[in-house]
Amino acid sequence: MQAVSLTRRGFLKQMGAASVALSMGDAMNTFAAPPRKPNIVFVFSDQQRWDTLGCYGQKLDITPNLDKMAKQGVRFENSFTCQPVCGPARAALQTGKYPTEIGCHTNGRMLPLDEKTMAHHLSAAGYEVGYIGKWHLASGPGHYATVAVPPERRGGYKDYWLASDVLEHTSHSYDGHMFNDKMESVEFPKNCYRVDCLTDFAIDYFKTRKLDKPFFLFLSYIEPHFQNDHKHFEGPHGSKKKFANYEVPGDLVGTQGDWREEYPDYLGCCNSIDTSIGRIREALDKLGLTDNTLIIYTSDHACHFKTRNPEYKRSCHDDSIRTPLVICGPGFAGGKVVRDLVSLIDLPPTVLAAAGVDPPKYMRERSLQGLVDGTAKNRPEEVFVQISEDIIGRAIRTAKWKYSVVAPKPAEGPQPPGSDAYAEHFLYDLAKDPHERNNLVRDPRYADIRAQLAGVLKRRMVAAGEKEPTISRAVQV
Repeated sequence: MQAVSLTRRGFLKQMGAASVALSMGDAMNTFAAPPRKPNIVFVFSDQQRWDTLGCYGQKLDITPNLDKMAKQGVRFENSFTCQPVCGPARAALQTGKYPTEIGCHTNGRMLPLDEKTMAHHLSAAGYEVGYIGKWHLASGPGHYATVAVPPERRGGYKDYWLASDVLEHTSHSYDGHMFNDKMESVEFPKNCYRVDCLTDFAIDYFKTRKLDKPFFLFLSYIEPHFQNDHKHFEGPHGSKKKFANYEVPGDLVGTQGDWREEYPDYLGCCNSIDTSIGRIREALDKLGLTDNTLIIYTSDHACHFKTRNPEYKRSCHDDSIRTPLVICGPGFAGGKVVRDLVSLIDLPPTVLAAAGVDPPKYMRERSLQGLVDGTAKNRPEEVFVQISEDIIGRAIRTAKWKYSVVAPKPAEGPQPPGSDAYAEHFLYDLAKDPHERNNLVRDPRYADIRAQLAGVLKRRMVAAGEKEPTISRAVQV
């Protein structure tokens, strides 16, 4: 179908947004009886470090709304991605499977049509399912990176769709478009910052719901991701000056990379999303939906600003894998801080459990509700990370240790999902070296520790559907 350019106003009119014109009194009457199951709003940023939030220690006033949400909900102190690359992380989040299980271990791979996502399960449980923003699960070679994603490639989000597969390819910070459910181009308003555009669409979505069933909205921002073709992080105008007086994160102190010129705009992106969180929560409150709506906020991975390798992620280090995670709403209240280690791949069963749906047995990890109410038993003490593209790597992260291995560089051609053989790559004592500066992987004093951690890593790989590999010791010095 040939795309038809629509303005945001025209799009809403076509979508039948007559209820936007309701008076607030009418809206309150309309939404006076919320559905029994909670609405769920999943807000997803891209490439956001955990320490950009005040509740994680950021000293500048970057995230007052998320900080408030953390005080009212639950903050997870130690949250990590299971794969520090955009597409693979999203594949794991949507399905609850590790990326290697479904062939989505690098970018540029399409989610298989027979995979079941959170949307499929929630739809079967009576939810309306909608998606806004960056998808990044239909961009196989020669496919949908810059054109509309067809219905069969939308991962079950069948009731509402306004997205681009690779949003950074169809937009910039102050221009661009996405595609609606009819595969028509929907232009962003002129001079509107991209975060604000997506937030406007989300608020319009809330206002136009009939609420005859609960809704699940997945809102996927691209910020604070690097704008590839402009070669910069693009915060709102004025960000570079507004956030110039930042405290340098400890992992960046004394390093090279591009954080000196890019970090203020990066913080500007994060601040813009936080402002949108405030707008979203205010809209839900005005519509009488707050008490029965669960909001989940996290990111796909973090950002090391070219200090660990030549780009921004794809490494085992915390500045590549550690993310914010704040959840607020039914079952997640009281300002609690959970310090157990949790993973992005814990969130699919968490979402289903919040909706009263039993997570399928193939989902690899466990819901987070047990950590909040104190009923969790036999949870692993480590998180498991698969790494691709820059290297083929595997890692585990415990409260004290980081242990990572790397496979031999493969021959030319598509990168395989894994390897039969790995070599030790990194070992950090996080209690003594939280910024991961002193690699102990060749220190003979830690041979027993490495052997113990290698055993744990092998078990986690097998549990994720991989074959048990050989792991060779690093050469001693």
